[in-house]
Amino acid sequence: MKKLAVVAAGLILGLCPAAVFAHGHGLTQNKHYHQKHHHHQQHRASQKLFRHVGTFDVMAGNGSGVAEIVDVTTDGKQLVYTDGENSAIGFVDISDPANPVGQGTVTVGGEPTSLVVLDPLVLVGVNTSESYDNPSGQLVVVHRNTRQIVAVHELDGQPDSLALAPDHKRAAIVIENERNEDLNNGIIPQLPSGTLLIVDLRGPAKNWKITEADFSDVKETAFSGTDLEVEYVDINSRNQAVVSFQENNHLAIVDLVTGKTVNNFSAGKVVLNNVDTKENDLIEFNSRIEKRAEPDAVSWINNNTFATANEGDYEDENGEEGGSRGFTIFNTAGSVVYESGESFELWLASMGHYNEGRSENKGCEPEAVEVGVYGKNQTLLFVGSERCNAVGVYDVSNSDEPKALQVLPTGIGPEGLKAIPKRNLFVASTETEVADDGIPTMINIYQLKKGDPAYPMISSATGDNDTPIPWVALSGLAGDPENPDILYAVSDSFLAQGFIYTIDVSRKPALIVDRMPVTGASESLDLEGVAVGPDGNFWLGSEGDAADRPNLILKVNPETGAVIKEVKLPSDLESQALKNGFEGIAVTGEVDAEVIYVAIQRAWPDSGDTKKVNTKIGRYDVANDAWSFAYYPLEKEGDGGWIGLSELTLLPDGTFAVIERDKGWGLSTGNNAELKAVYGVDLASTEFRTWNDSEGLVTLDKTLLWNLVPEMTHASIWTAEKLEGLAVAANGMVYAVTDNDGVDDATGETLFLRLGLWKKP
Repeated sequence: MKKLAVVAAGLILGLCPAAVFAHGHGLTQNKHYHQKHHHHQQHRASQKLFRHVGTFDVMAGNGSGVAEIVDVTTDGKQLVYTDGENSAIGFVDISDPANPVGQGTVTVGGEPTSLVVLDPLVLVGVNTSESYDNPSGQLVVVHRNTRQIVAVHELDGQPDSLALAPDHKRAAIVIENERNEDLNNGIIPQLPSGTLLIVDLRGPAKNWKITEADFSDVKETAFSGTDLEVEYVDINSRNQAVVSFQENNHLAIVDLVTGKTVNNFSAGKVVLNNVDTKENDLIEFNSRIEKRAEPDAVSWINNNTFATANEGDYEDENGEEGGSRGFTIFNTAGSVVYESGESFELWLASMGHYNEGRSENKGCEPEAVEVGVYGKNQTLLFVGSERCNAVGVYDVSNSDEPKALQVLPTGIGPEGLKAIPKRNLFVASTETEVADDGIPTMINIYQLKKGDPAYPMISSATGDNDTPIPWVALSGLAGDPENPDILYAVSDSFLAQGFIYTIDVSRKPALIVDRMPVTGASESLDLEGVAVGPDGNFWLGSEGDAADRPNLILKVNPETGAVIKEVKLPSDLESQALKNGFEGIAVTGEVDAEVIYVAIQRAWPDSGDTKKVNTKIGRYDVANDAWSFAYYPLEKEGDGGWIGLSELTLLPDGTFAVIERDKGWGLSTGNNAELKAVYGVDLASTEFRTWNDSEGLVTLDKTLLWNLVPEMTHASIWTAEKLEGLAVAANGMVYAVTDNDGVDDATGETLFLRLGLWKKP
C-alpha cells in the first residue's frame, strides 16, 4: 500500500494553550481532583528525563525468538541478549540508538538463562538440564568479536542469573535447580537445592576456577532451607553479592573473596492497602492484603543498600501466594530502608497500565530492577513490571526517600533492564510476543534528555480511597461544546461496566479528572463513540457483537450516567450484523430534532455490497424515529490486515471527520501499521436511503485530511493498532487517542495526540 500524504490542509499543527481548569459542560469536577506525589509528577523543563529513541524487533532484525536478559559492551555501543527459544545469544549495534541494527546470533548449546559482558568476552549461563531431578548447565564463554566459543565450564546444576563484579576479578552464577510445579503442588523442599558459584576470572577463560559459596547459615535460617531456590545475584564494589531466594522469601549477603555468607534474613511480608484482588473485569482498588515479598531481581543502589523486585513465585501449603506488587530497599543489616507497598502498582494504573486479568494473582508483578548513576551523582532505580508492560523510574540518590520520576512503556513482559549511564541511555528487553497481532519481542532504547517526557500523554487524577481513577481501553472521544479544556471519552467492553471519562487537556499530560458509570442500559455495553447533544445530554454508540448484544444508540443523563433512551437498528439490518458494528457517533440539529450519525466499522453481508468493499454510515432522525444509510468506501487492504472505521466527529464547518484504520501494529514485515488516517466527509450533502432501498445506497465521497502514521510512530515504541478517538475542542484544537486493549496481549501504551488547530480546507 502506498504511504499516505495529506491532500487537504484540514488540520494545521499547533499547541493547546495552558488554561485554568473550570467545570466542563455536563459532568461535574471530581471532588478528589488533586495530585498525589507518588501518582503524578510535575517536571521542570531543565530536568533530564528519558525519551524513547529506538526500538529493535529481535525477530525481524536477528531472527530471534525472544530477548530476555540484556547486557552492554564497555563502550556502550553494542547490546548482547539471551534468546532461550533458539538456544542462542544475539548482538545489536546501538552506535546510533535511534537506529539499532542486528548483528546476528551465536548458538550456545542449550537454553541461555543469563549473560554478562566482560569485554571482549560474553559469559553465558546455559541450562542443559534433562529433568528437574537431574539439573545441569554450563558456563559458555563467547568472544564477541570472533563469535567463537572460547571456553565451556560444566556446572553441577541449572544456572539462572549471572553478575560481574565491578573490578572484573570475579563473577557469580546462581544455580537455581528450580522446583517442579506439577510435583506435590509445587511445594518445597524439592531436591537438589540451589547454590551460588564464584568464578575467579584471572587468566585465560578455559582456566577459570569456580568455587561454591557457603550457604550453611542460610540453610539453617531460611524457610525450607534444605531446598534453596536461588533466583538472582548482584555484586557491589566491595565484592559483596546480594542473593535472592525467591520461594524461600529470603536474602543473603555473600563475601565473594572468602565465599562466606556475612548476613542473611527474611524478605518479610508487606501490607498492601487499596489494591484490586478480584478478576471481575472491573478495576477496583479497595482491598487490603498481606503478602510475602518473595523477591526476584536484586540490584545494589550503593555499597550499603539494595533494591528487590517483589514478584512472588510460590503458593504455600495453605494456598497463600507471595508477591507484594512493589519493590523494597534494604540495607546490608537486613533492615527495610523503604517499602513501595501498593504505590508502584497504583502509579502504573494512573497511566492506564493496569492488567485487570492479573488482579487475583500477583498484580503487575515487578520482576526486574536495575540501578545506574547518571551525571555526577544522580542514582536512578528502574523497576520493571512484567504484567503491566512498563518500567518505573525513581531517583534514589537518597535511598531513604525515592522520588518517582516517570513511567516508560515497553513491549510485552519487560525482563531485561540495562542502564548505560556513559551514553545517557537505558534499555529494556521483553520476553513475550503476540505474533498474530504483530507485536514482537523487542528491545526499547531510551535516552536521557532535558525537557518534559513524551510519556505518558494522559494519566488520571486521584479519586476514591486516595487511589488513581482507574482507566484502560479508551475508545470514543468528544469535545465539550463550551469549555475548550474539557474532553469526554468512553471505554469499551474490556471492562464489564461502561464509563464516561472527563479529561482536562489544559495540563500535560492530559488528566482524567472524573469517571462516571453508565447505568440502566437494557444490554451489556461496548461503548465506542461519544458525543454531546444540543441539550447537554450524552449520545453514546455501543457496538454489538452479532451474538447476544445488539448495536445501540444511547441517550445518557450527563449528571447521573443513567440511560434516558435506547435506539436500535432496524431488525432486518441488525440480523445481518457482524461483530464489527457501531464505532463513532456524532450529533447535529436542535433539541428533540437531533440527527444522530453512526459509523459502522466494517462491511456487513447485506445484498447491496456483496464484495464488502464498503461499510455504512447510519443516520437516525430522532423526531421521525427513522433510519437511513449511505455507503462509505474503504481503502484497499494492504499488509496491515482488514480496514474499518473507528470514529465519526463533527467538524466546525459542519462536515465530519472519520477515522479509517487497518489492523496492523508496528512497522514490521507482514504486520505494517499502514493506514491510520482521518478522512473528511460531507454527510449533510449526501443522500441517505433506507438500507434495503431497491436502488441501492449512495456511496459518499471522502477526502484525506490527515495521515497519522508518522505522528503515531514518532510518539510510540511500537505503532498502535487501534487509533480510536478523535475530538475537536471548543477552541478548535484537535485531539486523538488510541485504545490500549487493557494491557491484554498489547503493550498497554496509550497515545493522546494533540494535532493542532482545525482550519477549514
